[in-house]
Amino acid sequence: MPGLEILGAPQSNYVWTVRIAAAEKGVSYTLTALRPQCDEIKAVNPLGKIPAIRHGDVVVCESKAICSYMDRVFSGPALIPGDPVKAAHIEQWISIVNTSVDPVLMRQYLIAYIFPGTPDGAPDRARIDAALPKLPRIFDILDKTIGDGHIADKDFTLADAFLFPILYYMRLGPESAEMVAKSKSLSRYIDFMLERPSVQATMPPPNAR
Repeated sequence: MPGLEILGAPQSNYVWTVRIAAAEKGVSYTLTALRPQCDEIKAVNPLGKIPAIRHGDVVVCESKAICSYMDRVFSGPALIPGDPVKAAHIEQWISIVNTSVDPVLMRQYLIAYIFPGTPDGAPDRARIDAALPKLPRIFDILDKTIGDGHIADKDFTLADAFLFPILYYMRLGPESAEMVAKSKSLSRYIDFMLERPSVQATMPPPNAR
């Protein structure tokens, strides 16, 4: 079987999701670090987004499609179980993370710190302040859902691979870090996931602007 190649910057939460999923499946891979919108990424994703994978003649982009492909093609623990009810709950939370959690926490809030686009490189306070009122509700929903377990089940599933990198990065923003610290469930969840071998094996380097 040909080797798996993951394309994308390792700091990306979605690239990290795919790498965690591969590690959970026990799949070895080569990581080719590429930024969004570069020519090589545009050749496999017309929108220029990361991640993407190459597996022989197979090319797949979009993190959920990539993870589903790996789950079906490679042996190892199922990231989404066959039970239709459990699978639906996992798919539900992956969708919520992708459509409601990531857009606010990462694309509206944290990106204004990491890639502010300001003339002097200072955080974009206007964007941060616009996003801040949305954070408490999201953290409250996640806190109540996770409780003493995981986001979609009592055990690790693909939904955790999507959620954890976002919550990890929330410890980088001063306001979000304070909110996470006040949440016992979210703090426990992050610390617990940090001990997971798949997470330890895929920790990204510091972000390079």
